[in-house]
Amino acid sequence: MQVSVETTSQIERRVTFQVPAAEVDEAVEARLKDTAKNIRLNGFRKGRVPMSVVRQRYGRGVRDEVVGELMRERYVRAITEQNLNPAGFPSIEPKVDEAGKDLEFVASLEVYPEVELASIEGTEVERPVVEVSDADLEEMVETLRKQNATWEEVERAAEEGDQVKIDFQGFLGDEPFEGGSAEGHDLVLGSGNFIPGFEDQLVGAKAGEEKEIKVTFPEDYQAEHLAGQDATFKVKVHAVKGQTLPEVDEAFIKRFGVEDGDVEKFRAEVKKNMSREAKQAVDNRVKQQVLEALKKANDIPVPQALVQQETDALKRQAAQQFGLGEDFDVSQLPNELFSEQAKSRVQVGLLLAEVIKSNELDASDDEIRAKVEELAEQYQEPQQVIDYYMGNDQLKTQVKSAILEEKAVDKLLEQASVKDVEMSYQQALAAAQQGDQESEEGEGEEAKG
Repeated sequence: MQVSVETTSQIERRVTFQVPAAEVDEAVEARLKDTAKNIRLNGFRKGRVPMSVVRQRYGRGVRDEVVGELMRERYVRAITEQNLNPAGFPSIEPKVDEAGKDLEFVASLEVYPEVELASIEGTEVERPVVEVSDADLEEMVETLRKQNATWEEVERAAEEGDQVKIDFQGFLGDEPFEGGSAEGHDLVLGSGNFIPGFEDQLVGAKAGEEKEIKVTFPEDYQAEHLAGQDATFKVKVHAVKGQTLPEVDEAFIKRFGVEDGDVEKFRAEVKKNMSREAKQAVDNRVKQQVLEALKKANDIPVPQALVQQETDALKRQAAQQFGLGEDFDVSQLPNELFSEQAKSRVQVGLLLAEVIKSNELDASDDEIRAKVEELAEQYQEPQQVIDYYMGNDQLKTQVKSAILEEKAVDKLLEQASVKDVEMSYQQALAAAQQGDQESEEGEGEEAKG
């Protein structure tokens, strides 16, 4: 077998194969003889059909079968012998496929890029320094109270923070528009769930009152036919409800897993969870900056096969997130909604893999268990979580990958200039969230480019 490899781009290879005619024809002849032993044709006993008849009737199909097997087998052998590292499946195309002639075929494939990491030295990384204060703790306890609040009807006019039960219908001019009406809708005033200006105009309304509300839809409103349009809503207020917050008592505390209802234990547990959340926010913010710097310093080509795999994974994730059901055909979702994010993820994955490889990073069983124990602290039955993870090789592999990624980020951080910035708990969470948004917007700008 003759093999030649042509480099058509940094990550694309074109491999040409030539298999001697005698080898192919012998394999076809042997397969035809095996076929002849088992076929039945009218007028012939089983296994007694003349070879001339077998060749005439089955020759093309048998040759296609043999040639397909040969091409796959020779391809697998060649990628090993030629030290090729394919990313995805090849496109294999026969060029010469005739009896008596050497078989020629071409395999076009993508390979993993060879990465020579460029340093991120000089990159400035802002690392939040956060301490959960007593004021932060009090605010979180209030948030938990509000999340568990009850609503009770009041006789007074609606105030911001109240819940109103309303019927409404929206009009563009004199015509009602689709999706602009509802009955018995509960709306918390000040929640920002409705169009800007809508909730404000219901402050002061009383049960039984009818109001006409005028608003303008935002220019970037998701329904294009409504974007920027002036609209009128006719609203009927059925009830005004005030919020009643629960007391921080034994019954309230037990809802959060503190079985003895002790208030100090509860506050300590809340603060512990907030500290863990703050650490995650800090780590994520630092990681975002490091990975962005890594991508900018290493603009490597990305195999389209890997991008498509990641795109499909993002589609499945989106379908699950929006509750589209397990039977939903994710191919209905357009690739362009996910392709840039997928490309970014693949690029980062390839670069981090090289950081891990070049620094010979690894994670021991003890480190994996410690990470699992850290994750398990978030659950009411941590030992069950630990046993579940440690008894599942796939989950352990995922945890190991997360540890290696953390170690890789720490290695990269050694090259950067790190500036500690004091932040409040809320500022740290907001900074991490803003970093996520900037990353998504950056991917969107890449798509435009």
